[in-house]
Amino acid sequence: MVDDFEYSFLVLTVAINKLSRVPGVVITQCVEQLPAGKSTPDFTRKPMPMTVQEGKKVLFKAMVSGKPAPTVTWVRNRGKVNDPEKYKTRYDERSREHILEILNVKPDQADTYKCFATNEYGKAICSATLNVTEVGYKKKGQAGHKPQDFRSMLRKTIVVRKKQMPPKKEGEIDPKLWELLLSAPKKHYEKICLEFGVTDFRWMLKRLNQMRKEREDEQAKVIEKLDNVKQIEVKPNGRAEFSLNMTLRDPNSTIHVYKDGIMVPYGDDENSKISLKKIGSKYVFSIKDPKPDDAGLYQVDVDEANVLTTDFQVPAVEFKAKIKDVKAVESEDPIFQCVLSTPLNRITWSKQDSSLEHGDKYEITVSEDKLIHTLRVKDCKMADNGAYYAIAGITSSSASLTVEADPDGHKGRKGTKTGDQDDLSKLALEQQAKLQKEKEDLETARREQAEKDAADAAARASLGDGRDGFGDRSGARSGDGSGSGDGSGGKTDGDEGDGDGKNKNVLGDGNDENKKGDADDEKKRRLQTGPLVPDTVVDRGVQFVVGLSDTNANIGERAELSCKLSSDTSEGRWYKNRKLLTKEDGVTSIKDGACHRLIIDCCKKDDAAVYRFEAEGRKSEATLNIEDPPKIDSVALGKFTKPVIIKAGENVKWKVPFSGGAPMNIQWYKDDDELLPALNVKIETSATESQLYLTKCQRKDSGEVQIKIKNEFGTTEAISKLIVLDKPTTPQGPVDIMESTVTSIVFKWKLPKDSGGCPVTNYIIQRQQVGRNKWSDLGEISGSNPSYKDSDVDPGRRYCYRIRAKNAEGISDYLQTENIPAGVLRYPGTPTAPKLVSAFKDCINLSWSPPCDTGGTKIVGYNLEKNKKGTKYWSLVNQGGPITDTKYAVKDVFEGAAYEFRVSAINLSGAGDPSIPCDTVIARDPMKPPGKVTDLKLTSSNYTTFSLVWTKPKEVKGLEDEAQGYYVEIKSIESLEWTRCNANPITLTSYTVLGLKAMATYWVRVIATNYGGDGEPQGFDKYIIAIPPPVRPKFKDRNMKTFVVVRSGNMVRLNINFEASPLPEISWLKDGIPVPKHVTITNFDKGSLMLIPTSERSDTGIYTITIKNLVGQESFNVEIRVTDDPKPPGPVELDQNTPGTVTLSWSASPDEKRDDRLHYMVSKRDSSKHIWRTVADNLFNNKFTVINILPGREYFFRVFAKNDIGLSPPSESPVFGIKKEKEKFKVNMPKRKCLDFQSTPSFIVPLRRRTAPRGYECCMSCAVKGDPSPHVTWYRNNTSLNTNPNYHIINVCGVCSLLILRVGAKDSGEYKVVIDNKLGTAECSMMLNVRV
Repeated sequence: MVDDFEYSFLVLTVAINKLSRVPGVVITQCVEQLPAGKSTPDFTRKPMPMTVQEGKKVLFKAMVSGKPAPTVTWVRNRGKVNDPEKYKTRYDERSREHILEILNVKPDQADTYKCFATNEYGKAICSATLNVTEVGYKKKGQAGHKPQDFRSMLRKTIVVRKKQMPPKKEGEIDPKLWELLLSAPKKHYEKICLEFGVTDFRWMLKRLNQMRKEREDEQAKVIEKLDNVKQIEVKPNGRAEFSLNMTLRDPNSTIHVYKDGIMVPYGDDENSKISLKKIGSKYVFSIKDPKPDDAGLYQVDVDEANVLTTDFQVPAVEFKAKIKDVKAVESEDPIFQCVLSTPLNRITWSKQDSSLEHGDKYEITVSEDKLIHTLRVKDCKMADNGAYYAIAGITSSSASLTVEADPDGHKGRKGTKTGDQDDLSKLALEQQAKLQKEKEDLETARREQAEKDAADAAARASLGDGRDGFGDRSGARSGDGSGSGDGSGGKTDGDEGDGDGKNKNVLGDGNDENKKGDADDEKKRRLQTGPLVPDTVVDRGVQFVVGLSDTNANIGERAELSCKLSSDTSEGRWYKNRKLLTKEDGVTSIKDGACHRLIIDCCKKDDAAVYRFEAEGRKSEATLNIEDPPKIDSVALGKFTKPVIIKAGENVKWKVPFSGGAPMNIQWYKDDDELLPALNVKIETSATESQLYLTKCQRKDSGEVQIKIKNEFGTTEAISKLIVLDKPTTPQGPVDIMESTVTSIVFKWKLPKDSGGCPVTNYIIQRQQVGRNKWSDLGEISGSNPSYKDSDVDPGRRYCYRIRAKNAEGISDYLQTENIPAGVLRYPGTPTAPKLVSAFKDCINLSWSPPCDTGGTKIVGYNLEKNKKGTKYWSLVNQGGPITDTKYAVKDVFEGAAYEFRVSAINLSGAGDPSIPCDTVIARDPMKPPGKVTDLKLTSSNYTTFSLVWTKPKEVKGLEDEAQGYYVEIKSIESLEWTRCNANPITLTSYTVLGLKAMATYWVRVIATNYGGDGEPQGFDKYIIAIPPPVRPKFKDRNMKTFVVVRSGNMVRLNINFEASPLPEISWLKDGIPVPKHVTITNFDKGSLMLIPTSERSDTGIYTITIKNLVGQESFNVEIRVTDDPKPPGPVELDQNTPGTVTLSWSASPDEKRDDRLHYMVSKRDSSKHIWRTVADNLFNNKFTVINILPGREYFFRVFAKNDIGLSPPSESPVFGIKKEKEKFKVNMPKRKCLDFQSTPSFIVPLRRRTAPRGYECCMSCAVKGDPSPHVTWYRNNTSLNTNPNYHIINVCGVCSLLILRVGAKDSGEYKVVIDNKLGTAECSMMLNVRV
């Protein structure tokens, strides 16, 4: 017990920390060793931190793993999550996510939430923070409520800041520019770069593409698709809008909007300051009533991924001259112009619904002074009517354009101005002069202020307030930042620089009027500080106009520090680390008027220091940084850059000495792939040099060899070229046989793929006669022409050739040709059939194409033959010799005669076979194309054909000649091209278009043609549908069976033919419901086939086919009965109740319950005859009384079960007989008594209720007695049937029967038998149900 207790105690106290695959997840294992197949809980996806607006819904999602499945719980640091009205936890089976849902989030729910996954082997914990931003302002408390504590309200407000962009560094691109380019289309790159002072941005594209790929990878995590990003613009309605189209992967993803890195709230109401409107996948953000305070960098993030960045600038600008209404005539170029108060690079031109871009339709220009902005609407149309807007910043001007129709129909263009161009130019010049004057005034005021500040500093220095001769720095910093320092890192004892190395332009970006007041206020504030000495001090002393700047210089190079004083006569001294510099220190100081320079000709490492220049109590400092970038010795570099040429199999070595500051990173490359130590690559690097060894070089090792040396100060590289010489590769095939005659063979081949690094000088040719083993050398030929002519051949022989390429390094492998025959007569193939170029009454021009098979030799000419239509004789046209061209003018023709032509090619072996004859050509002058056909009609159509007829067009002399044929063309409604149905013209005025698609829609036209060309097409006004005329559905076979009996296991096949147009919808039902799946239905245009491969009894039923189209519908029913040979009934029993009769009774057949049409048949045979006779049939009960039984005979009975298939084996009865006793005839005269045998009518066997199938026989019977014999009357529904010929009624010895030959639905009802005699009446009734 003690051991067990201690063991249990140890298990409970085990706590093993494990590492999770997901960062931020802590796993604790509570057992020492995990059983096989079990695991501790872990998070496959942890909940993400979220920042949402107040009132939104929050979903924390987590996915866990572990065996057994862990239990997931949620907690928060401050508070509980068990309030069902605020928190809901659930598990999504489909996505396998555990979800914590916070409804209508409040600021007090901002907290750190933890998720626990626990099972019996351990637990896993992860956390996620929730930040809630308040939207808008809270409403004031109602009367009677206590005022809220303002401090507590401040604690609830959380300002969410986006990760700030890095600050702009000197000499680098503003990070803000990169963000804007990532969200802008390429066509706007130049415009955006100009706003940041970048004139050439092509060098930025490589880095921009890399940044764009990284940004797209981030976006792909939360967005499926992003396009149509539009930058912010002020619209004519006064709202500033920017938009994008995007499809989110998770519809619950949060969308944040930041301004200058701070999240701003937005709503979905247009009355909100910033609103979001979503239309499908389009997101439109708008700013209502934009003000100057709304300017800034706006960014849209989805979760943590940025999807849009746009810069909203609001310059202080006004319209000095607004755009005016314009009237113009069609095709003119109306112009809108405006003049601004301050220069702007561009303004926005727009119509009511969209912005206008410079292009083919609109021309947007700006004057040199950027004050006059012009919009020209090119070639205006009536559709250009409407209002036009010029938008500058948040100020807009509008005017209307009225376009009138041109009454004279002239299409010439003439400029239409909005007003007097000279007035606008004059106004612009006045505005420019005004701006220049304001600029000069501000410069003067700033210069005066700088002088006063310098005097104040000098006065303070004289009173001992300055430090080390620099004056009061705090006082200097209180200035406006426009002092004489260059702001690039150097320090002066005057005002600080503006931070960009230049004196700032007070005009800035056109915001002079807004900044002027601020400058005046700043000036007043400075004047209020006052000097520390009396105002009588006038001499301000020397000042720094330009101070020292921090400088970087490389070791061994020249470095220069310079500054400029306000006095040309002032002298100064240079200090290094507060030590006075002299000429012995290896430096040179130069004074050039007010400029002072310190020059270090050859910088060393110890020259890095803080340098200071002092003059008359003024000081300026700067830092000189000495850098030691890697360098390669110039002599070694010259050797390295020369190409290295070696032979294959040799070794090569490069040695590069270098110098520079450590540590060095040396990398070798070959064809841009880095070389690493390998079997044939060896790299040795020391502090001063690097060597590369390549052993056993091959031809493939040729290429550029590059070394890159890098340290913290820079990178240098050098490139050499390695050329490995080797023998050439095999000449390239295939070998083309140019000529093969009885005297020579000419063939050519392609140059080797690689010449081996040096040119191919020769080709070596060898020949072998087919059938021999010997190869003979034919010699060498020049490498400039890769072809060979072998003139030493024997007729009828076949030869094979080997070709080798040779250069200075060796001989290549051989290229072997196929067997080439020599001396075989190979005639050329047939050219194409001659084509008619033009025909006249005395000349016919023809052309043709050469044959594809030249017969192995060149084509030397052609023979052209003609045949006059109606004759079989072909005559040569070119009697003077072969035709060398592929065209010919035949002049030996008769006007009006019809000719056929054919052509044959001739090579060195002779003439080949002639081509097929061309179409018949008539020698006559060209004809005019015929006119349009008339009376085009559609005579008939079906699902695959159209039948058309038309009338031949009339001949109009001089304009339209006679039609000699017709083309029929069709075009489907989805297609753009016409398809010609007949390749050759038809002469009949009727045609049937074949091969159409059923129910497809076509355009149809007919074109008349003759030798003059095709006439104008004539088509239908409406399209034609490939469909026959509408026909109401009907069944075609009048002898269709309505009842089908099938033996169980056999196939059931119903083929129903019908006629309907358009094609109907066909449906099959079994007993009112769709047919089972094992029933196969095959539909075709004119029928439907139902197939049951192997039938069963359950397939019995009534099958209904319904065909329906637009015209109507029709149905047909077929009853299918699936059955089998019936089983025999049970044993037959005999009973004699009445003399002369015998009653047979038997047990029912086992099939009676499964087959409602099963009935029985009774046969009888007596001992006097050997023939079986049927005494009863169509018995649906199990009893029958046989009459006329005579004594002295033996009777045999058989009972059969019978259905639609046939009879069962019989059930035989025992022998029945009545012995006839023979006695002596004796007459005993009994006493005669008067007996009364009369009795009232009664039923021995009553009627029984029956259910009979429709269409079958039905027999009803009963047995009666009574004395005197009763009269029998049959009724149906109280209507007498005795006189109705449709019912067969018999009454034999008290057995009354009623037979209905074919039961129908009308026979259902109550049947009654009434018997009566003079003593009384009796009746019996039953119900007959007919099953459909």
